[in-house]
Amino acid sequence: MSSSMFSLSDKVALVTGASRGLGQKIAEGLAAAGAQVICSSSRDNGCDETLHNIHEAGGLATQIAADLSDVDSVTRLADTALSQHACIDILINVGGTIFRSPAVDYPYEQWQNVMRVNLDASFLLAQKLAPAMISAGQGKIVNIASMLSYTGGITVPAYTASKHAVAGLTKALANEWGSHNIQVNAIAPGYFKTDNTQALQDDPVRNKEILNRIPSARWGEPEDLIGAAVFLSSHASNYVNGHILAVDGGWLAR
Repeated sequence: MSSSMFSLSDKVALVTGASRGLGQKIAEGLAAAGAQVICSSSRDNGCDETLHNIHEAGGLATQIAADLSDVDSVTRLADTALSQHACIDILINVGGTIFRSPAVDYPYEQWQNVMRVNLDASFLLAQKLAPAMISAGQGKIVNIASMLSYTGGITVPAYTASKHAVAGLTKALANEWGSHNIQVNAIAPGYFKTDNTQALQDDPVRNKEILNRIPSARWGEPEDLIGAAVFLSSHASNYVNGHILAVDGGWLAR
């Protein structure tokens, strides 16, 4: 097997949520594999650090700000990316949000916001970018699922519903676009050290429970997702479609 199967040279990738955490490391990993990366976050110049890291390593990257909770902003993100490049070869939907509250008290506006950011934006970006991929006869779309694509969690009903839906959306799009040589897959990270899990890391009881279940006996680091992201973005995964790849240190196996 040639290492060229994993090369992303001459590919253009759009990565949302690329300002920090999982999205930042995925963007840096794709750039290291040769892709030109469009990094997106909700704030103007929010991806400055990511671009600096990529450029320092000799890679190519630009950024476009977009509020994933706003339909018009998501649409502009796709349109702007396509105005700069005839085709976006790789879409990685990383951007996401979470809100914690008991279900009986869960604010409906927070439910709607989580759904817009985690689910609607992923669908809209895929929908907007797919026609150019279909015309090109190739494309890769990678969504970010979750361990809560498999389980229910506690006090995160909107996040859980959105991540179950992301897994289903991944399979639905794979069914429709697979014949066009577009592979749509998802990565389900386990318990990673990110802003979204800070409350769990800080809770001594939950932190211990989580670590006791992970065979690798540690929380995941954002760098641990790079290999999976590059694989699902490269020719090496051309016959992998509609799959949810757990990167969880063995959490699901326990």
